[in-house]
Amino acid sequence: MATDPLHNQRVAILGFARQGKALARWLPTVGAHVRVSDDKSASQLNLNPDEYPGVEFMLGGQPENFLDGVEVLCVSGGVPLELPSVQDAVRRRIRITNDAQLFLERCPAPVLGITGSAGKTTTTTLTGEIVKRAGFATWVGGNIGDVLLDVLPQIQPDHRVVMELSSFQLELMTVSPTVGAILNVTPNHLDRHGTMEAYIEAKAHIITHQRAGDTAVLGRDDFNSRELEQRAPGRVVWFSGSEIVSDGAFLIGSRLALAGAASPDGEVHIFAERDDLQLRGAHNILNVLAACAISGVAGCPPDAMRAAIRDFRGVAHRLEVVRVLDGVTYINDSIATAPERVVAALRSFDEPLILLLGGKDKDLPWDEVMALALTKARHIIAFGKPGAKAVAEIVERYAADMGAPDAVTRAEDLTAALAQARTLSQTGDVVLLSPGGTSFDAYPDFAARGEDFRRIVNEL
Repeated sequence: MATDPLHNQRVAILGFARQGKALARWLPTVGAHVRVSDDKSASQLNLNPDEYPGVEFMLGGQPENFLDGVEVLCVSGGVPLELPSVQDAVRRRIRITNDAQLFLERCPAPVLGITGSAGKTTTTTLTGEIVKRAGFATWVGGNIGDVLLDVLPQIQPDHRVVMELSSFQLELMTVSPTVGAILNVTPNHLDRHGTMEAYIEAKAHIITHQRAGDTAVLGRDDFNSRELEQRAPGRVVWFSGSEIVSDGAFLIGSRLALAGAASPDGEVHIFAERDDLQLRGAHNILNVLAACAISGVAGCPPDAMRAAIRDFRGVAHRLEVVRVLDGVTYINDSIATAPERVVAALRSFDEPLILLLGGKDKDLPWDEVMALALTKARHIIAFGKPGAKAVAEIVERYAADMGAPDAVTRAEDLTAALAQARTLSQTGDVVLLSPGGTSFDAYPDFAARGEDFRRIVNEL
């Protein structure tokens, strides 16, 4: 077996969350000398150093000597590149990388990489189900599920890997997957990337480092995704809900079709009916079309797509039906951490809505979501404590400016918001948690917020 390039290299890991822990497990197996730093203490991290033999921990902040002698710095996704330690590594000309890049550099199997401002987890999960139905040994992970370095030794050349990639991972990367899909690029994470141009550039890395024989799968209906066609070195395949494409997947009337490179023989194949989908919303039709374009390029037949689509009921915290109580349906869409996602959720319902908005804003525009919310929602409950960038305060301000201040009431937290919703709701209503902001004002992530929503609803 060839020696890994990191053998005997001195590697530092910055950030000890899910990705950092996976790096600390994997790096010693290839002979790297590893040290870890995190702002939290060992007790805050609930760390047992014995689980990471040979790894040096420097916790509670980054000491001045953290990068001394270091040749490679691995940055976890949640670590901003403007952090002094990262900038110090740049000045010292230390190679900066992350778990996703290290995996892609070593993976022996074709990788189907998926990114987008919205829909990537649903698309990644469904793509994995289709690839499994097609008979491939399949690994699904990346920004969701498993950190794929953990299973790298088990992956064989004839397997398939389906990998979700975030802009935080992509902004560092100089390698792209065999199939790189960009679903859409709409304003998101501007608090991290600074400008829309920087955000688009990060997303583009999923295709810009491809080779001539690789494939880019792009959303035809999204302007920014469509414009990235010129950045793809290899073949471009499309998915669209509004026009027929010669290479890719598209909606024609009520039927879902494949053509060209996404089709087993290059001919047009109808592989599903719109009624086969178990998911609400036009955005989920696009997610399904994307998954089929991606898996079609990877050699999956229409029958595998049809079977997976009929059985697929979505992913937790994404328009998830939690409970029907006294004729009122409670929906968990905690993943909606940006206004654009709330718009997609609102457009998925014809029923009267009580909309729960809250969390922390990401410096994104709220005009469209508030105009739609004030039209479609019978009432809006803005939850969360006052503070910088509080979504609740933004919602109140927009409602007042739009002449509808009485459409919004305030609640201190999610528990209080649901108590209000229970009182206000009527038979036939939908109580929709689609917050529009991140969870970091009260929860570690959107999943924890969604799980708390489930718990509260089930206790009503």
